[in-house]
Amino acid sequence: MPYPKLALCCRMPDPLPPLPALRTFALVAETGSLTAAAARLNITQPAVSRRLRELEAALGRPLLRRGANAVVLTEAGERYAAALSAAFVAIRTATEELGAGPAAPLRVRAYTTWAMRWLIPRLPRFRALHPGLEIEVVTSTAAVVDFAREGVDLAIRSGAVPPAPGAVRLQPVALAPFAAPGALRRQGVAGLTRLGSRVRPRDWGAWSAAQDQPMPAAPPLLFESTSLAIQAALEGLGAVICPPDFVTEEVRRRRLVRLPGRVAAPGDQYWLLLPPGRQRPESLAFRDWLLGEAESRVA
Repeated sequence: MPYPKLALCCRMPDPLPPLPALRTFALVAETGSLTAAAARLNITQPAVSRRLRELEAALGRPLLRRGANAVVLTEAGERYAAALSAAFVAIRTATEELGAGPAAPLRVRAYTTWAMRWLIPRLPRFRALHPGLEIEVVTSTAAVVDFAREGVDLAIRSGAVPPAPGAVRLQPVALAPFAAPGALRRQGVAGLTRLGSRVRPRDWGAWSAAQDQPMPAAPPLLFESTSLAIQAALEGLGAVICPPDFVTEEVRRRRLVRLPGRVAAPGDQYWLLLPPGRQRPESLAFRDWLLGEAESRVA
């Protein structure tokens, strides 16, 4: 009696390490930091270290040397990181070409008043050009931007000099005083209380200097933000100092009027910052649109 034939199938082990470990190593190589990679992946730093150890064990060789404040890739690690970077770019490109779904929201960090009164009124124009991309605006007055920790794609800061390497000048800061027509009629220019922001306490001094006028003896009334100072001016509490772009609609509707005098340029700028490394295509599109809007603004 013949024996039945047996079909033998030998399954070879998968030579590829786990994808999470590969992605983690690629991010550590890109950022040079376990902490930054953990923030990007939304996991803990010990979890990042564990994935790296698993990857090195699977490959049978070290990929990086851990120092006190940073990590340094070995020669093998540098070659592997370069190959992984190209592979992830290819995966991302193929996914985008498939139209696999809407892109993640673009997170923009900005000052509260600038976001409310300059950026948000213009966002419908960007949405019309990029209907599938959502913009998430995060407000902060912090001086330093930590892109990895805060998870933002772009940031807006102000200052007289570039706040970081690669910062792009967006627009100069301009200042002028505005008051409600009723308050101006009742009190006159000299009788108006000067309103400003604690974030920019020197703006009235910069404007007075541009008019070749001495600063009044009474200090201005400062609010937590320029938005609050503008609202106070709308309620008739005094004259607010701010960029004319911030109150365009209020001036058009005659809720505020500009006081006599030249628009002052205190010398600082709004700067656009991007994180180091490869940028999202959406970030570059938003950057180009933002620069175009700044160039076409009417002061």
